[in-house]
Amino acid sequence: MTVESTAARKPRRSSGTKRAAGAASAAKPAAATAQTQDAEPQLVQLLTPQGDRVDNAENAEFASFVADITTEDLRGLYRDMVMTRRFDGEATALQRQGELGLWASLLGQEAAQIGSGRALNDVDYVFPTYREHGVAWCRGVDPTNLLGMFRGVNHGGWDPNTNNFHLYTIVIGSQTLHATGYAMGVAKDGADAAVIAYFGDGASSQGDVMEAFNFSAVYNSPVVFFCQNNQWAISEPTERQMRVPLYQRAQGFGFPGVRVDGNDVLACLAVTRWALDRARRGEGPTLVEAFTYRMGAHTTSDDPTKYRRDEETAAWESKDPIQRLKAHLLATGGADEAFFEELEAESEAMGKRVREAVRAMPDPDTMAIFENVYADGHALVDEERAQFAAYLASFESAEEGH
Repeated sequence: MTVESTAARKPRRSSGTKRAAGAASAAKPAAATAQTQDAEPQLVQLLTPQGDRVDNAENAEFASFVADITTEDLRGLYRDMVMTRRFDGEATALQRQGELGLWASLLGQEAAQIGSGRALNDVDYVFPTYREHGVAWCRGVDPTNLLGMFRGVNHGGWDPNTNNFHLYTIVIGSQTLHATGYAMGVAKDGADAAVIAYFGDGASSQGDVMEAFNFSAVYNSPVVFFCQNNQWAISEPTERQMRVPLYQRAQGFGFPGVRVDGNDVLACLAVTRWALDRARRGEGPTLVEAFTYRMGAHTTSDDPTKYRRDEETAAWESKDPIQRLKAHLLATGGADEAFFEELEAESEAMGKRVREAVRAMPDPDTMAIFENVYADGHALVDEERAQFAAYLASFESAEEGH
């Protein structure tokens, strides 16, 4: 079964280590002596939370990258976000019903993923983490394949080269190195393509990510690092992870960084197009920080009520990416209630199809784990396959003995 798809936080700057002579200065909190708070950093925004278009000089360069977007395109972006959220909600429900072992929800991050995903060309290559369900939708990956992995019946279920969408990566941050290496190959081949790597604010603290930043800068790799800053690395807020806005980390490696409103699908589309365009022109890497919020749990094994306040979540609910674009479409006459009702019915039908497909998934061949480990086979794998086959056969012998 295939489900079809269609087309701010204040910066903190170190003031240096000041050794005060007086006891009063020594008693000051470390945060007060190590940093000062400055003005709010620039945030690229083209749609306000109320759905109004932003038209100012600061955003003019980025706005030019979505000047071709029509009302039909906006409806398509809205459909993408609605269908992605419906699929995500169905997956969460399936996990709660015992049909999936685990699920990492993207609730609240639809604009960041759909906006960036729709900015890609067919020849561009994507390296995701394990939460990029919206990007997978944009790349035409069958959503049931995503669920198959979390059900434990496959390792992803799709050919990465068919959709230029790599398999989900569970090891935090490692995909940024994979993306950098792949992008170096793209540059050497002279291909007119770019690479994009997705990761979260927590992953930005991994050494792999820093190494990827450095390699990509030194070798001028055509890669976009797309960080979805959803404010929480499991239970750790961003203020416990970094002392400067995340996008500013790019400066230390010699390439640009930009912060975009991650709940604004139009801004995410524009900024990602801009960054990909730089990469294709041979201008090297870019760090995009999509400033967004994880509305749900880190995964279905997490309980966010243990570490964050309801008031915080409520404040971000008012910035909901889907409601924002809906308000814009209604205000501009880009869509009527009939459109939204039809889409609601379509999303419900998709949810039913996904539910039925997951429950009908056959168990994998027990010996399939040994396939495709090496392209040309390997003696050790052959030995392990034989040992496991003998182990399974021992149960059959035991049953026959009774």
